[in-house]
This record gives sequence, structure tokens and C-alpha cells, in this order.
Amino acid sequence: MSADKKVELSIKGMSCVSCAQGITKALRRVDGVIDAEVNFATSKAVVHAESEVSDDALIAAVHASGYNAEIFEHDHHLKDTDSEQALKNFLISAIFTLPLLLQMFWMPLGLFGELPGWLQAVFASIVQFWCGWSFYVGSYHSLRVRSANMDVLIAAGTTAAYGFSLAVVLLGIDEHLYFESSAMIITLVLFGRWLESISKGRASGAIRKLLQLQPKTAKVERNGQFVEIAVEEIQIGDVFLVRPGESVPVDGKVVEGNSSVDESMLTGESLPIAKQEGDEIFAATNNQNGVLKARAIKIGSETALAGIIHLVEQAQNSRAPIQRLADKVSEVFVPAVVLISLITLAYWWLVVGVFSAALINSVAVLVIACPCALGLATPAVIMVASGKGASLGMLFREAAALERAEKLQTIIMDKTGTLTKGKPLVIDVIAEAEYSPEVLLSIAYSLEQNSQHPLANAIVEYAQSQNVQALPVQNFESVPGKGVSAVVEGKRFHLGSLSMAKEQEIRISKDVVEPLENAGKTICGVWTDSFLVGYIAIADQLREQSPEAIQKLIQMGIQPIMLTGDHRKTAEAIAHQAGIKEYYADVLPQHKAAKVNELKQKGIVVGMVGDGINDAPALAAADVGFAIGAGSDVAIEASDITLIRSDPRCVAQAIQLSQATFRKVRQNLFFAFFYNSLGIPLAAIGLLNPIIAAAAMSLSSLSVVCNALLLRRWKPD
Repeated sequence: MSADKKVELSIKGMSCVSCAQGITKALRRVDGVIDAEVNFATSKAVVHAESEVSDDALIAAVHASGYNAEIFEHDHHLKDTDSEQALKNFLISAIFTLPLLLQMFWMPLGLFGELPGWLQAVFASIVQFWCGWSFYVGSYHSLRVRSANMDVLIAAGTTAAYGFSLAVVLLGIDEHLYFESSAMIITLVLFGRWLESISKGRASGAIRKLLQLQPKTAKVERNGQFVEIAVEEIQIGDVFLVRPGESVPVDGKVVEGNSSVDESMLTGESLPIAKQEGDEIFAATNNQNGVLKARAIKIGSETALAGIIHLVEQAQNSRAPIQRLADKVSEVFVPAVVLISLITLAYWWLVVGVFSAALINSVAVLVIACPCALGLATPAVIMVASGKGASLGMLFREAAALERAEKLQTIIMDKTGTLTKGKPLVIDVIAEAEYSPEVLLSIAYSLEQNSQHPLANAIVEYAQSQNVQALPVQNFESVPGKGVSAVVEGKRFHLGSLSMAKEQEIRISKDVVEPLENAGKTICGVWTDSFLVGYIAIADQLREQSPEAIQKLIQMGIQPIMLTGDHRKTAEAIAHQAGIKEYYADVLPQHKAAKVNELKQKGIVVGMVGDGINDAPALAAADVGFAIGAGSDVAIEASDITLIRSDPRCVAQAIQLSQATFRKVRQNLFFAFFYNSLGIPLAAIGLLNPIIAAAAMSLSSLSVVCNALLLRRWKPD
């Protein structure tokens, strides 16, 4: 979906998922809004709208729904005002509830008598209308837009108990007072909200931790001197200084110095990475032991850190398909509970004839019902999982991709850059006739020194590493897709594929070529107009982690398949080394996507792993696309999961995290449904006191968040 602009709002005052649904509807009714989603777990709204829609109009729509909103800023992650305010409300409520509660214990012991009714009414009124005023405000705004949230349940239940007790005091009726019930319910709910706000803060702690790693100031060169300025003032091209133990302020390229840098927060790699002139360093990574001078190349929202935060937030604010069931139930949950409460009241009052039981049981039904547990079951886990993935170098674009990943049956892997290092290296230099390997390499270097072909680069780099000198060339010619030729020291030499040599009727030795090809090496020939000078064998080496990665996928019951544009013998050799049984060679980029679609048509859930532009169509076609390592921007954009490290083992780890995530989601949904399915009937038949019901309700949503937090301990196998 495309939109002219995207606005992110920080929402304050939501008490349950019904609040989020009400705000979503209000935002979608604003003229020019294309779509809007409100996430209760992250307290954030994401709005896609036409460019003429003002931010103030969106904020006004939220205010009209009874909630506060402001433009979202990353610094909000560092604030903890929600939990501070929740604690303040709880403590005030607890102070005035305590005397009402204690009399239930001292009276049976004969220590003191019952508090006067008027004094109980004073204490309960403070709790009801000061500490609990937010429930009335939330109920009013919720009902005004023809919705119903948890505030309605709490306000209705406590008002019934409080109102009955107040009437007894004012009218002088000889009936039991329930001030302690109304006050204790509010106190317990406020206690639960305080604990919930702390837990939700911890669940979003991954982003908070990333933001805290970035320094506030940096030492930047000005007129030959290094001066300290705010990070926000750094411009592209500025030279900045990073001393040992300091964090890198922005992305840059080293211009002077040597050091090792801890990039674990960015890639999940535990070992420091050596850095020298020409290497890139990234914002928020930690310099270890040397002084580095670097030139700023990416600042602000363009840094790698900002990109990670954006993807994590995007995943946290998206909805997993499994969440739809809970959302549908939540829409009708509160009205259904109110109806059950009224039926309970009518039954116990009109049929059984006991008004006190009717009041207590109907209040218990209202209080024990917990839409929060349903609303938090999925997003709380997604929030923790996306943060955990980021800490391990795995970025999930959306919750739906996280959910699909656990169902993968087949993983298709591109060879070059995924299973292999993606950097061809010269392995063998075999001279023929009267030429030595050194002379052969010098001729090859001379022919290829101006070429940009990956195989040419491999030859040039190898020659330079061997301190071989290039010779002057004349009459240079290039044959696209085959090779090059030029006159070197008065003789024309050719360098290219063996098929090109055969076309020119140059004799090729099978005894030399076949063993090299069977080992998966690409052979370049060097020849004159009449005879072969020698062979240069080049190979893209298998990553050390690839066999382990493939074995892990097989152990998980996932079939690995390799696709490559290389010829059959090279593909066969690499597949054998990696432990892959099914592979396809000579596959053009457009045919990779066709292979993905072919498997999908058979009902197989397919993942695709690649790193290049030519992998983008297949990545987009797959059920889950993995962009691995420093892949191209196009590949990353087309993928669902970005693996920061060039380590194929991360594919299995991402799938394992997905599986662990949705085990937690299913546990939470089961508990939330089970809790409400069991608790409401027990309250209706009189087996639950309203105070116990309030405690159970508070603990239910808290337990869902705590279960999600356990995912922070997860480690890949």
C-alpha cells in the first residue's frame, strides 16, 4: 500500500485492546486517512494518509476519543512516565484502601470495632473518584463513540458496589457495606496497571537499549582542532575522532588509525572486528583499543542503527494473522460481559431472591473479565521477539513474516554470496609450454588490470598479492561473455573461458581440466594464437558455516535446495561440500522466481535466501524471503527477514526464533481464553469474591506479559 505520508503517534491513556480498536476507528474516519493501526502493546499509532492531512487533525481525532496523543519520537523509548504515574495512582489508592481492608482482619479478633459508615464512605470516595476517575473518563469516551472497553467494566462494577454501600449509609439501612470491595478492586487494578507498564517497558527494552548505546556528543574536526559537539550537528563529510572505550557517533569510513570494534549490538557477532583505513564503522558500536579518525558517511535516520530501529518498530507495530481471532473476540467481549453480568444480577435477585448475592456476583463478573489478556497475548510476544532478533542480527520486517517462518518446509538458497563467500579467489596457476607460473600470472594481470569482471578482479588481486608486475599492453579487445585479448611484448595473448579457446582450436588437456572442474573451480585459459600458455583456476569458496547450517535445516525437517547460475560441475561440487542433495545449475535470475512459484503451487511453504539484485524477484515470490549479510538494497527491500551477518546458520536460527515466538503466542492465547472461559462462569455462580476476581484479572494480563518476557532468555541451538 502506498501513501503520501506516514505519521506515527504516541498514545496515552489506553487501558485495553478495545481502546486501541476505538482509536483506530476514529483515525480511519478522518478525511484523507488511507489506513491506521493502533498497537495497544506499544502504545503507538501508525497512520497512512494523504499529504494534505495535518498532524493536528490526527491528534484531534485521538483527543476526541478521550485519549492523549503526540507525534512519536524515538526519545519516548527512554521515558518512563507511564509507570511513574501508574505507581503514584496505586500508592494513593492503597493508602486509603488499607483501613477498609484491615478492619476485615481486626474485627474478628476483637481488637477494634467496625469503622463508622461515614468514614468508610470518605475513604472509598477518594479511591473511587480520585484514583479511579480515569475509569469514568475512559468509559465516557468509549461509550460516546459506541464502543466499550475495560474501563466500562471496572467503572460499572465498582460503582455498583460503591453506590449500594453509599445508599445504605445515607438511608441508614441495616445492610452490609461493600466499600472495601469497590476500593480494593480499583487498587488491585491500578496495581496491575503499574506492573503491566513496567513489563511493557521491559518488552520494548531492545529499542531502549539500542538508543542508549548511541553517544550524545562527538569530537569533530574544526579548523584543524577536534571540538566536542552534539551528535545531531554532525554533517556528512565531517571527520570525527573515536578513542578507546568510546562509542561511534555516526556511520563513517576510517581515514586514519587501527583498532578493533565491538559490533555485537549490530550484528550479534561476539568477537570484535578489526578496523583500518578504508573500513566502515557504524553508529553505537564500541571502539576497543585504538584511536580512529573517520569521515561521516551516514547520519541521523540514514545510519545502520536507525535502520535497525525502524525495522524493529515496524515489526512491533504490525499484526500477526493469529492476532485477528483475539481482535474479533475483543470487539464483542465487553458487551457480552455486561450482558452476562445483568443476567447474573437478575437471576440472583429475582429468582434466588438474595440481593446481596446478586450485587456481589454481578460485580465479580464485571471485574474478573479481562480483555487485556486477550489484547496483549500476541503483540507482547511480537515486541519481545523482534527485539531479541535484532540483538542477534535478525531483523523481521513484519509480524506476519515472523509467523510464516515457523511453517517453512523448504529453503531455497542462492549459491553465490549465500552458501559461498561471494568473492572469487585464485586457487591454482598452472603453466604450460615454456612459461613459468610467474610469467603466466604477469600476462594474465596485464590483460585483466582494467576489467571490472569479478573473475578479473580475483586475478588482479592475486597478482598484486604475489608482487607480480603488469606489462604494457596494446590493441586491447574484449569479447563480452567470453574473454579478452591484447598484444603483450609483441605477441597477442588471449584470456577467457575454455569454450572460447576451443572455438579458436586451442588444444585443452582433459587431464588438467577435469579434476579442477570436478572440484567446483572455474577455469580460465591463457593462450596465444597457436598454443595454450596455461590455466588459472578460480573458486568462490564455501563459507565455513554452510555445512553446519544445512545440517541444522535438515534436522529441523526443512528441505534445503541450492540454485545457481554456474555450470553443473561447479554446482555439484559446492552442493556436495555443503551437504545439499537437491540443486539446480545454469539457473537464470528470472527462473529462480519460477522455481519458487513451482514449489508453492504444490502447497509447499517456501523460503528463499539470497544477497543480490538478481535474487530480488525470488525473494519477493517466496513465502518468506531472507536477505543475508551485506546484501544489495534491492534484495533487502524485497525480503521479509534481513540477516545482518553473512552467516547461513542465521537462517535456521531465525526459524527457531519464529517457532519459539509462536509457542509463546499460543500459550498466551490459550491462557487468556481459558482464564475468561473459567473465571466468568465461576463469578456468575457465586464462587468468586469481587476482590479475588479483581486480583485475578490484574494478574492475568500481567502473566501474559511476563510469559512473553521469558522469550528474552531464548538462545539458538
